[in-house]
Amino acid sequence: MGAVPAGQPVYIDALGPTGTEPFRSRERRPLTTLAGEPVGEISQVPALYVRRAISAMRAAPTTPAAQRFAALEKAADLFEGAAVAGLHPDDYAHLVSRASGVPLGVVRASIAWVADVLRTQRRTVELAMPRGVVADWRDPATTAGAAVWTRRGEVFAVHAAGNTPAVHGLWPEALALGYKVALRPSTREPFTAFRLVSALRDAGIPPATLTLLPTDHTVADVIIAEADQAIVYGGQDVVAKYEANPRVLTQGPGRSKILVTADVDWREKIDIIAGSVSHLGGTACTCATAVLVEGDPEPLARALADRLSLIPSLPPEHPDATLTVQPTDVSAGIDRYLHTVAGDARALLGGATIVDELPSGGSVLRPAVHLVASSTAPQLGVELPFPCVWVGPWHEWDGIAPLRDSLVLTAMTTREKLIEALLNEPSITNLYLGDNPTTWLRPGIPHDGYLGEFLMRTKAMIRSVPAVGSP
Repeated sequence: MGAVPAGQPVYIDALGPTGTEPFRSRERRPLTTLAGEPVGEISQVPALYVRRAISAMRAAPTTPAAQRFAALEKAADLFEGAAVAGLHPDDYAHLVSRASGVPLGVVRASIAWVADVLRTQRRTVELAMPRGVVADWRDPATTAGAAVWTRRGEVFAVHAAGNTPAVHGLWPEALALGYKVALRPSTREPFTAFRLVSALRDAGIPPATLTLLPTDHTVADVIIAEADQAIVYGGQDVVAKYEANPRVLTQGPGRSKILVTADVDWREKIDIIAGSVSHLGGTACTCATAVLVEGDPEPLARALADRLSLIPSLPPEHPDATLTVQPTDVSAGIDRYLHTVAGDARALLGGATIVDELPSGGSVLRPAVHLVASSTAPQLGVELPFPCVWVGPWHEWDGIAPLRDSLVLTAMTTREKLIEALLNEPSITNLYLGDNPTTWLRPGIPHDGYLGEFLMRTKAMIRSVPAVGSP
């Protein structure tokens, strides 16, 4: 596909398993900028198309491992620096920013992250595989008996989110493991999904191995029902809908936290704490939404509010923008909800409003800092899609209970017994110590465990060595 001329509409259509031209359905939805300007349309494919596509994918052969890894590495360069899916890299980045409100700098950092993830899949697969397990049944170890790492299914469905392009840094691991992937893009920001699928196909991933199936919420359930395994992104309502389904991995609120004990001077850590709250505009599930302090939490909360108040309100395409922009009605709705859930929490920042309307369209979601009176305050479990943090007290007798259910916990402490207790707590997914923000992540480091832990299993195998001269 050639480059889309400036000002021309962008069509996000289905990329089916046959590899022919994109399929444009009769039912389509408009794609607009934050200011309401039309930029294109996205197809909404029917259930019949989804069922036929996934049936064809299931019947297709598995792409050999060498071809998969080579394609992933080549796709990294295409995705990051080539004209793909009709858009040059800079045009694509600006389009994402204008349509989604994600700051341009965040978009570009996310693009680089996804490319790095694609380049490092060989290593990630090795790290995720249990020790003592082989990846190929032809490995000599199977002649004496060994465990082989095998897929639990053939087709993996992805319901992608649209908060940043970085969310597309997880599911490529499924391709690396030999799955066929059916991707449903976000309607808010479908451009990254379309571009990444196109880049992977251009790099050598067969069409029947990777499809793009834009559709509505009703048909989205059909994609999950037809696939063997699935991953979905969303809020607590999405988690509640799918958490009982063992075939579905939910990626919901992270409720990431920071603990500062009395043996650590928080004044030396305030930049790390502020960065944990505001990184990626506060939209990532790894952004800190609660800070618990041993002793009086108010001085830390006030210092944090002072730091976050300095972040400027800028249009998303401004090179210095760090805060997310949303349509004003959406921002106003988030603001109303914040005032409702804040309850008796004391606002130190954002108490009047978090909505800062821009002349160019949309409103910046400004940071909010609230002080709560107890480590059991219900607000500590509230996560919102902007830099919103609840600060409260923690006492040693509280134990680890207030810190449970955290995707990431940064523990600023030197107490070894506490560290061991936090490490052994099943509901704390990732534990960072000292000067590491909750948003720290590198390719090859698990986010919510390795995806391979969900998609793969070990299978015992023993085989006889063929006799000399055997066919």
